[in-house]
Amino acid sequence: MIFLNIKKRLRIMFFIILSIFIILIIRIGWIQLIKGDFYKILALEQQNLDREISAKRGIIYDRNGEILAMSATSRMITINPNNIPEEKKEMVAKKISEVLELDYDKVIKKVNRNSSIEIIAKKVEKEKSQRLREWLLDNNIEEGINIDEDTKRYYPYGKLASQVIGFCGSDNQGLNGLEAKYDEILKGKSGSISKITDGKGMNLENTEEKYTGAIEGDSLELTIDKNIQAIAEKYLEEACIDNKCTDGGNVIIMNPQNGDILAMATYPNYNLNEPFKINNEELEGIWDNLSNEEKNNYLQSMWRNKAISDTYEPGSTFKLVTASASLEEGITQTDNVGEFSCNGGIEVSGVRIKCWRYYRPHGAQSLRDALMNSCNPVFIGLGQKLGIHTYYQYLKKFGFLEKTGIDLPGEASSIFLAEEKVGPVELATISFGQRFEVTPIQMVTMLSTIANKGKYVKPRLVKSIIDSETNEKKEIEPEFKNQVISEESAQKVLDMMESVVSEGTGKNAKVEGYRIGGKTGTSEDGVNTGKYVTSFIGVATIDHPEMVVLITLYNPTGEGGHQGGGVAAPVAGKIFSEVLPYLEISKEIEEKTNEVVVPDLIGMTIIDARKMLKEKNLDIEIDEEINQEAIITKQIPEKDINVKEGTSIVVHTN
Repeated sequence: MIFLNIKKRLRIMFFIILSIFIILIIRIGWIQLIKGDFYKILALEQQNLDREISAKRGIIYDRNGEILAMSATSRMITINPNNIPEEKKEMVAKKISEVLELDYDKVIKKVNRNSSIEIIAKKVEKEKSQRLREWLLDNNIEEGINIDEDTKRYYPYGKLASQVIGFCGSDNQGLNGLEAKYDEILKGKSGSISKITDGKGMNLENTEEKYTGAIEGDSLELTIDKNIQAIAEKYLEEACIDNKCTDGGNVIIMNPQNGDILAMATYPNYNLNEPFKINNEELEGIWDNLSNEEKNNYLQSMWRNKAISDTYEPGSTFKLVTASASLEEGITQTDNVGEFSCNGGIEVSGVRIKCWRYYRPHGAQSLRDALMNSCNPVFIGLGQKLGIHTYYQYLKKFGFLEKTGIDLPGEASSIFLAEEKVGPVELATISFGQRFEVTPIQMVTMLSTIANKGKYVKPRLVKSIIDSETNEKKEIEPEFKNQVISEESAQKVLDMMESVVSEGTGKNAKVEGYRIGGKTGTSEDGVNTGKYVTSFIGVATIDHPEMVVLITLYNPTGEGGHQGGGVAAPVAGKIFSEVLPYLEISKEIEEKTNEVVVPDLIGMTIIDARKMLKEKNLDIEIDEEINQEAIITKQIPEKDINVKEGTSIVVHTN
């Protein structure tokens, strides 16, 4: 019996051992055959320690080859905590935090972790990394601390075109503007330093590091001209400060022949080298007391490119669309004398819509007169003749019912009522530019289309991509679309715009010697807000348009008021006066200098002669020591001679 029990027990044990063995075989088979590749990858990851080498981002150039953004070489500090001797960890943490100006408590935590690699700091200046390297050598610390290549994005011109260029994060990823839009092209391919370790991340003897170099990103050549951008930013800032524009402003300058954006300025701007530093002194004082959400909202507002991301009511500048459509449809002509009449307002479906000068009506006008006077009733009447469907067809052709597709992130859509919801009153307000919203980039594209002989041209910011390895340029061709209006109609609109600047509401944009066209605009910023948007859109030159300019100022509250002609047009005049000569565009009109007749000064005192000459826009040239009461006995030129204004008359006394 005892023998049988032992035999039975042995048989049970055999089956148990056999079962365990079979299970182990199955488990090994599962690990080796089914999950083998998976565990092989895990082992390789555990035994291969990789340190990334950041690739240099491609350079961003302006249209003339000036560098606007580049990557400078810096260093990244990482540690292998398991390879730092225990007795040296505290000393290492103290030195690293001292040299790199880091918080010691945070550094010592990383040094004491049981991990194979920890990132201590990125974008470290060469001088700091060299000090750390020398300390390591002096203290015979050969392992556990790595000083590898890194790159730091640098913007040579600081604030220039900040909302256009954008910036990068700590990982070299583009976060805003062109840096974000073209991130895949600019970022390049990271390299690495690899070595084999044991399972705990400790170094193995007789192993070497494997170095794989980073590949630099491709570069961009922009349509932006650094000098034109600087001019635009200078006068925009001046206008926003002088006119106390509480919500800032923007300027866009575009070449209508190819869609090139020569400048796109937003105020206030910010320093690209310090993108997380707020640009508002008042906010800077309370910054540390704000919540993270408040900080983020303010930063997002600072980075926002209002030229493409914000919408506004264009006001009277939109009358160019109504005029273009009306000429193209043959509803009117530019100079039919007395064709229209303004009596201060117009009745539309029981609603009286006033002209801005309702208190002194414009009376009989031609289309040219109406544009020069910016007369609302005339354009309401033209809108009625066009009709809702036809008007919306032109909105579509001019690109107002879709985004322009400019190569920047964050472009907003316009805000129009759906065509089927538009009634007579809504059509009336659209006809003179109110109760809908568009973006500044859509407006400048509209005028560029007119200036480009009526053919739609898409705005662009990048003209070529430069391969980092071959240095070959891949040109990005200008993109043209539909013929919106005929060349004849386009030229008529430009001709009328010239009259607006030479004789109408846009006189302050005039530049002597150049044929410039434009249109002023003033609109409410929302309903019953008490805020206004003032703008001016212009083109030069009329015969051969090479630049279109849009100035948009948000809520000017200064003594100069909020009318486009008085606030925005002067900004355009200053920009034209500098950019046109810079582009080497010759003056088309000889500067007119009036001639005057030299008066008879003989027998007069110096004081009386000076007064008389001043009235005739002439100067006087005398010896400073002469008594102002002395009597004039001789003058050159003599009396009754014709001279140009500003001429100096030389006089002699007794």
